[in-house]
Amino acid sequence: MDEPIGKMEAHNKVPRGFLVLFFGLIAFGVYYIAAYTPGISGWSQYKALSKEMEAEKASAAAGAAKMTGNPYERDEKAVAEGQGIYAEKCAECHRKDLKGADGPSLLAHLKFGEQDPEKYESIANGRPGGMPAFGTELGRERIWKVLAYVDSVREYGKKP
Repeated sequence: MDEPIGKMEAHNKVPRGFLVLFFGLIAFGVYYIAAYTPGISGWSQYKALSKEMEAEKASAAAGAAKMTGNPYERDEKAVAEGQGIYAEKCAECHRKDLKGADGPSLLAHLKFGEQDPEKYESIANGRPGGMPAFGTELGRERIWKVLAYVDSVREYGKKP
């Protein structure tokens, strides 16, 4: 029994199941590399993420467009919270009294629409000529609260 191990096992064949598994793993590895290497397939997680974000943004815009009115319109607590958000994010351009500075007056006619969906759209997605988009920074609820505050000043003559 002094034969080397190679000679002892030379007559045994590799099990068929092992060969199928081995070559299957090799085939899967080649497929995986080809499918998920950006240089080969062009696929990128960043592209997938940006598509998801665009879809979410579109659905949020569609949801805002469907909404006919501000859910916080006469909610005093929401108006007070909106006033604080306005002071923090909007007063720099529209002034604390809403009469406008770098941005237009919010007490006069609004260029992009007087209805709640148009006003929401202006804040969420911005407008050409200087109005930045605040949709991702503020979120849906806080935008509506800012609008509740602005509307309370515009319609009911409350002092800012």
